[in-house]
This record gives sequence, C-alpha cells and structure tokens, in this order.
Amino acid sequence: MYRDNIKEEVFPDCPIRNILARISAKWSLLVLFTLYNNSCRMRFNALQREIPDISQRMLTNTLRTLEEDGLVERIIYPEVPPHVEYSLTERALSLLPCINTLVDWAKHNMVAILKDRASYLRLNQNTNTNIQI
Repeated sequence: MYRDNIKEEVFPDCPIRNILARISAKWSLLVLFTLYNNSCRMRFNALQREIPDISQRMLTNTLRTLEEDGLVERIIYPEVPPHVEYSLTERALSLLPCINTLVDWAKHNMVAILKDRASYLRLNQNTNTNIQI
C-alpha cells in the first residue's frame, strides 16, 4: 500500500482503524519483525536484503510511515557518503508481543486455513460451472 493511500485510510474518529490502517499495511509488520529479529540497528540495504520482495520505493515509504508513527527511529551519521541506520523504538518494542502472538496464531492455523481455502475454491468452482445464464 502506498503511503498516500495509507493517509486516505486514516480515520480520525476511530483510534483502532487509525492505527491498524498504518501497521497492517503490506510491509509494515514485516519491516518491524525484521528489525526485531536482527536485534540491532540496520542500514537500508541490509533491510532490503532481508526482505527481498520489497522495492526500494516501498521500503522507503514504509520506513517513513513507521518513523512518522514513532515505531522506527532513523539515525543519520554525518559521514560521506551519508550513513543512515534504522532501529525500533520503545513503542515498537511494546507492540512486538502482539505481533508475536499474531505470528504464532498464523503458524498454528496456517495449514487448516490453506485447507479451508482449497475446499472453498473447489466448492465454488463446481457451483460456478453448473450455473448457466
């Protein structure tokens, strides 16, 4: 999800929607989890190597959004060439138990969910092929 689209989905009257629209964006949780798993500050290119499917633009947008929400800290070192590192903030660290619970739930239920999806598709393919207009 592009950063501009995230802004459009912010719901000022509903704190749950407001926060979830930002952290549930396609790459946000993965970036947070990657920073956590590496337990240190990471440079942009190192993050991109750890998340090979993410484009440079999407990683930049995601990091900016997470920084804007106070979940990621961007540290700029005055060197040539510029040296920038990203790390989790205390707020992000307080969110991680929730993320870990979600990841554990997903691991525990993944096989059953994939089985249900396949059953659903088989059932609907058979239903759709029998319908004539």
